[in-house]
Amino acid sequence: MKQLLPLFALALSAAPPNVVLIVSDDHGWTDYGFMGHKHARTPHIDKLAAESLLFTRGYVPTSLCRPSLASIMTGRYPHEHLITGNDPPGDARNPASRAAMVDLFKKSKTLAGELTGLGYVSHQSGKWWEGECNCCGFTQCMSHGDVTKGGRHGDVGLEIGRRTMKPVFDFIDAAGAKPFLLWYAPMMPHTPHNPPERLLAKYAGLPPAQAKYMAMVEWFDETVGELTAYIDKKGLTSNTLFVYVADNGWTQLEGQHTLYATRAKLSPYDAGLRTPIFFRWKGKIAPKRDEKTLVTSLDIAPTVLAAAGGRIPAEWRGLDARNTRDRRQVFGATFAHTSVDIANPAANVKYRWVVRDNWKLIVPHEPNFDVPIWEKLPDKLWGRAPELYDLAADPGEKENLAEKRSGVVRELRERLDRWWRP
Repeated sequence: MKQLLPLFALALSAAPPNVVLIVSDDHGWTDYGFMGHKHARTPHIDKLAAESLLFTRGYVPTSLCRPSLASIMTGRYPHEHLITGNDPPGDARNPASRAAMVDLFKKSKTLAGELTGLGYVSHQSGKWWEGECNCCGFTQCMSHGDVTKGGRHGDVGLEIGRRTMKPVFDFIDAAGAKPFLLWYAPMMPHTPHNPPERLLAKYAGLPPAQAKYMAMVEWFDETVGELTAYIDKKGLTSNTLFVYVADNGWTQLEGQHTLYATRAKLSPYDAGLRTPIFFRWKGKIAPKRDEKTLVTSLDIAPTVLAAAGGRIPAEWRGLDARNTRDRRQVFGATFAHTSVDIANPAANVKYRWVVRDNWKLIVPHEPNFDVPIWEKLPDKLWGRAPELYDLAADPGEKENLAEKRSGVVRELRERLDRWWRP
């Protein structure tokens, strides 16, 4: 015991880290320099990734902005925190309907709230759907749930990155000696794809729509560079934990209204669900590129809270990502963009999926075959029968092996039903 006391005392005396959570928006999992994309220019994110515990096999539990962000903040699956779609039924901008969804979200413990309880100050900028974010644990907000002042997904907060970085820098200055949480979730590279001409010119050899998207990716990367440079300038880097994730994937095709053809956003396929996830804390987390371990965005909240010295709530579903070596499977579900019933996840689910080792099973939810993924897309999109893919041999999920490997389907279906059976 005498030998352990000095180490225990050192752990107690160590200052909790500042936390910078960087959330990209509609960003394909391959679309980074460090992931080997031949066109993407992301030098600032590449540098962070190289200095991080990097997981290239990261997943979000659903491939749509609002429920994915809610899962990052609550550490819970959408069917648990009940934010399964972007909008309530009926008028998407109806204040009462939107408030009812926010009230459901408020029933879950949040990472921001748990850190506030530990003495943190916190700032929200960028995408935020859940109304007045002070009510969800943040001590300072750009967004206030006012759809009359901008998009329903963040109102004035959507100016961050695209128009200004000043609110973020002002918050860092004002934090002083207190540990802080920064939620940096600019609506980038999300549409509108309207990058500066100086960046667009770099991609002149690509088809126009793809050039605009790639320029947006680089513009987002520039803002990450501004943010990391400011923290360096303030002398805060050594005690700042940087976390990176994308809310869902994206694949840019030419032309308009091609979202349904990409099998990305809103879909149960990896193009919509997979994302690199990494954690950089210099001197505390050893850099490593892990291309095997399965992780999920649900791991972010418990990893951050554990690093801050907090007690992880029992209802959080993720793991401390610093110790996920034995995990072999991750789960998730895809829901309708516009909820049928905001309080009943089973009314909204379209697909459930599980990745175990290199196998992936997708199971459509038969009772909801006729519920549209999104009113703006064709009624009938992806498959109506189970799909099984070998992700090692077929990362593009092109060859459905469900009929050939019925035993694997049966085993994975049992695991999926034990996880959640609507």
